[in-house]
Formats: sequence, C-alpha cells, structure tokens
Amino acid sequence: MAIILNHTIVPVRDKTAAARFFADIFGLKCERVGYFAPVRVNDQTTLLFDNTEAFQSHHYAFHVSDAEFDAIFDRVKAAGLAYGSAPESVDNGKLNDWGGGRGFYFRDPDGHLLELMTVPQ
Repeated sequence: MAIILNHTIVPVRDKTAAARFFADIFGLKCERVGYFAPVRVNDQTTLLFDNTEAFQSHHYAFHVSDAEFDAIFDRVKAAGLAYGSAPESVDNGKLNDWGGGRGFYFRDPDGHLLELMTVPQ
C-alpha cells in the first residue's frame, strides 16, 4: 500500500475565515465547521484549519491540472493577491516554468506560502 497523507492541521488566526478563503481560491467546499474547519482537497487529503494565536508560516504545495491551474490563477488575480515565480520573489507577478510546466507562489491572509504547479517537483 502507498503511504497517503490523510490530513494536516493548518494553524491560523480565524479557522472559519481561513478555510473559506482557501476553499474559495481553490474552488473547493468548506466543510461543516466544528472543532476544526475542514476543507477536503481530494479523496485522500483534508486540510483542518485550527485557531492558534502564534504560529510560523508554513509552505503548502499543490500539483494541479492545467485547467485547475488556470481557474485558481484567475481567482488569485481577481482577489488582488500578489503572486510570484519563486518563494523568494512571491510578489514579482511572474510564473515559473520549472520541469516544463507552470507554477507560482502566493501568501494567504495568515502568511502561509501556497504553491501551485502543473508538473510535480
């Protein structure tokens, strides 16, 4: 059996707002908010947003299809979010072409670095 990540906890200041932001940008649904605010990313993985007062920025990378990339990229631009081609240039307004695909980085309202790529690294 392959090892599959089932869920991970994402520390945020407001779990409901953070889960809704993520779900809106990625075109997903925010599940019923309880102890956590879950967003199912796919059949195997769920992000569980949880309120925390102090936390460090985390990096979350997502391999997506070209169609998903286009839709998410359009929502990032429509939301007026800065984006960039690399972690050290998250606001240069450029895409990267690593591995022959397309990719970019942007920050969520809690400062987490989100990465999208059409070709896995």
